[in-house]
Amino acid sequence: MTDTERGRRRVFTGRVTSDKMDKTVVVGVDVVRRHRVYGRLIHHTHKFKAHDPQNRSQVGDVVEIRESRPLSREKRWRVSVTPATDTLSMGPSASCTGVTTVPSGRCTSSSPVHPARWK
Repeated sequence: MTDTERGRRRVFTGRVTSDKMDKTVVVGVDVVRRHRVYGRLIHHTHKFKAHDPQNRSQVGDVVEIRESRPLSREKRWRVSVTPATDTLSMGPSASCTGVTTVPSGRCTSSSPVHPARWK
């Protein structure tokens, strides 16, 4: 069956926020809309549970999810594509050269680093 026979499937791109479940990831999709009266931008993060059969996605990866049939009580999405990793998901060495990095992945200047405070 093609997509036209099954109907249109929605596709979103988001960031993996949790991978603690087996074959399931939680993907946060950021949505920005304008308030209909005041015109200000409103930021929302929608969280979707998506099926990841090989457990390839990790926290921080940018993935594309596609709507599918219900797989469990809350899973109605599948991880369809894991795009090439960007500098944020490749870790601190790719985006921070010549600067000290801490375990959280943030770049710091050459100020003294306190390993006892990393916990």
